[in-house]
Amino acid sequence: MARCNFMGTLLVGIAMLFSFSCSEKPTEQTDTSAAYSELFRPQFHFSPPANWMNDPNGMVYWDGEYHLFYQYYPDSTVWGPMHWGHAVSKDLVHWENLPVALVPDSLGYIFSGSAVMDLENTSGLGSKENPAMVALYTYHDPIGEKNGTIDFQTQGLAYSLDRGRTWTKYAGNPVLKNPGIRDFRDPKVTWYQPATGPGKWIMALAAQDRIQFYSSPNLLDWSLESEFNPPWAAYGGVWECPDLFPIRSDAGKDKWILLVSINPGGPQGGSATQYFVGDFDGKNFNPNTDKTLWLDHGADNYAGVTWSNIPESDGRRLFIGWMSNWQYAQIVPTHPWRSAMTLPRSLVLAEKEGNFQLHSQPAQELESLRTKTTKISGPQITFEEPLVELELNPEAGDFTVTFSNQAGESVKLGKSGDNFFFDRSASGKTDFHAEFGKVHQLPLEGIQIQSLRVFIDQSSIEVFINGGERVITELVFPKEPYTQLALEGFKADQEIHYLSRIWK
Repeated sequence: MARCNFMGTLLVGIAMLFSFSCSEKPTEQTDTSAAYSELFRPQFHFSPPANWMNDPNGMVYWDGEYHLFYQYYPDSTVWGPMHWGHAVSKDLVHWENLPVALVPDSLGYIFSGSAVMDLENTSGLGSKENPAMVALYTYHDPIGEKNGTIDFQTQGLAYSLDRGRTWTKYAGNPVLKNPGIRDFRDPKVTWYQPATGPGKWIMALAAQDRIQFYSSPNLLDWSLESEFNPPWAAYGGVWECPDLFPIRSDAGKDKWILLVSINPGGPQGGSATQYFVGDFDGKNFNPNTDKTLWLDHGADNYAGVTWSNIPESDGRRLFIGWMSNWQYAQIVPTHPWRSAMTLPRSLVLAEKEGNFQLHSQPAQELESLRTKTTKISGPQITFEEPLVELELNPEAGDFTVTFSNQAGESVKLGKSGDNFFFDRSASGKTDFHAEFGKVHQLPLEGIQIQSLRVFIDQSSIEVFINGGERVITELVFPKEPYTQLALEGFKADQEIHYLSRIWK
């Protein structure tokens, strides 16, 4: 996305746009990873060493590495002229911070986008022996915006021939010009291969209140195929950060998923991500339902997309999101960084009585962080260490889980009637925004909760219900870690996994 509701106050960075060439030398990012120990600093979620981060971008797997690019402003802890930050991981858990990959130039800031491996060298930018990693992204021209033009967002391309370490911007940028739409951004590209005939690249692009689908034989020349904006979808704000991908259901049926982030209009207020299940024929996306579906029912999972080029031998559809909400993202009480990513998740399509739903499951690699597992005996327990994963099995009926600390702060979550609730009103620091301390509700619509998997980091709690049938992701800012657990309405057999931090 790279959207900001405070754009007008940030045009002071315009002058920097005119000093960059097409071939880019990486910008160094100050590495303070040894000091990843500040108050509220996530210990097993990705966060940048310092300064502002939002949407994940350009997520691609290549040569044993998961690449995570992201919206980044290296000069402040609030949104500013967008760059692409960069980190890599060999296991989705431990991350290595790399220099900034893409910087603004005369065409504009570098907004959100995606990356693919051009394995067949359709673009001619690499070779089959050394295929290009190709990034498609949005150029946002702040001068054009300030002057009142409409077409200030276009789509650009850059490529790398050295595993994403250095990038060259395409001399013919932009590769997709703006047809006259104010919000025209966030290209997510995938390869479409029909059963017969040649394949083609498909771009899902957010165009104000709809998704446009473009096709290309070579990543350079794009043609509009269709638009998608059903009247029953969520339209509380501008659509952005789409993702289109095929997936096979647990019953063996092939479907397509379209993710669309929206701000505002989420189920807890502010930003959130809706999704659509349907069929795609290389031109049109046809949904199978007329009901709005949410990927995450918490307040703090936004703009998430999936990795491209995951090996067929793996077969998973891996996802990560920005763990914040535009309501308060720029004023959360963290320093010297702002924002983290969610846990990496595997998206699974479940079919029940002819209905399809996406389930989100924590990536199995996270189990490598477990250092010790103990059983919970009794309704109250003191944690031995602050980084915790819980596996809980409630009784039938209502239940409550309470986390608290010696400072008198607490979080309560559980089931009450046909609702799941998450109460962070007394969780710690909440006074930075009026909406932050509200109690969040998830209508269960008859779902019987059989299990909870809960991850607690320094400033977040992620709850996976029934193996990811429903998910709630929430930020919290306690003065000190939660050390006490109280359970009401649970069976006797529960487990605690203590987790190690990921930063060296």
